[in-house]
Amino acid sequence: MSEINGKTLESQTKSSVFRRRVFGHQGVMIGAAIVLAAVLIALSAPLIAPHDPYYQDLLNRLVPPVWDSRGSWEHILGTDHLGRDYLSRLIYGARISLLIGVGAALISGLIGTVLGVAAGYFGGRVDMVVTFMITVRLSMPVVLVALAVVAIVGGSLQVVIMVLGFLLWDRFAVVMRSSTLQIRSMDYVAAAQAVGCSTTRILTTEIMPNVVNNLIVIATLEIAHAIILEAALSFLGLGVQPPLPSWGLMVSEGKDMMLFEPWLITIPGVALFLLVLAINLLGDGARDITAPENRN
Repeated sequence: MSEINGKTLESQTKSSVFRRRVFGHQGVMIGAAIVLAAVLIALSAPLIAPHDPYYQDLLNRLVPPVWDSRGSWEHILGTDHLGRDYLSRLIYGARISLLIGVGAALISGLIGTVLGVAAGYFGGRVDMVVTFMITVRLSMPVVLVALAVVAIVGGSLQVVIMVLGFLLWDRFAVVMRSSTLQIRSMDYVAAAQAVGCSTTRILTTEIMPNVVNNLIVIATLEIAHAIILEAALSFLGLGVQPPLPSWGLMVSEGKDMMLFEPWLITIPGVALFLLVLAINLLGDGARDITAPENRN
C-alpha cells in the first residue's frame, strides 16, 4: 500500500514540476496566448466579423482605419481597394493561414516521420535510400520549386497545401532518423526484441512514444515555415487566389498604395509577424521544456 502511495506521490510531484515549468516559461505562455487567440478568432470568424469579407462597396474604397481622421467606426481597420472591410478579411485570413500551416505540417510530418523512423530503425539499405532522398530534397530550393509547381498546376488553397506538404518533410525525416537511431540502442528496445515483439509493436509502443516530443517541436516550426511560404507565394500571385482573404494576398493587393495608404500592408504584415513569432516561441518553449536535462 505504501509503495502505491509512493508511486502516486512521485507521479503527482512530476506533474506539478512539469506544470510549473510550463507556466514559468515566458516564451511558451506568450506564444500559447497569441496562438490560442488566433485559433479562437479563426473558429469564430462568422460570429465576430463585422462584415462579409467578400462584399465589395466601390463607393467606400480605401477608407482609412478608425485612428485616422478620415476613418469610420463602421470599418474599424478601413477598407481595401475594392471597398471590402479590412477587419473582416483579416479575421477570415487567420483561417487561411492556420489551415495551410497545419495542413502542410500534417502532410510533411507524416511523410518525414515514416521515412525518418524507417531509416533510423532498419538502417542498412533503407537508411541509404532515405538519406539519398533527403539529400535530393535539400538540393531543391523550396520557394523556386513551389513557384514552378504552382505556376504549372495553378494556384488554389488545396494546391498550396499539397505542394508545401510535399516539400517540407526533410526536417521531420532528419530529426526522426537521428532520434530513432539513439532510441534503437536502448535496453528496453533490445528487451522487446528479445521477447519476440513484432516490428510494428516495437515501433508503435517503444519508438514513437519516445520521439513524439521532438515531433511536436518540429511540427510547430514547420507550421510557421508553411505560413511564411504561403504568404510569399500569395504575394507573388501564385498562392491563394482572390477573393480568398489570405494575409499574403492582402499585402500584395496593397503594395501599389504603400506610399499613400501604408496601413494596407502594415496591418496584415503585423498579423503575419505576430502569428509566426508566437508559433516559433511555442516551438522553442516546447523544445526547452521537453529537453532531456529538464525532464527530471
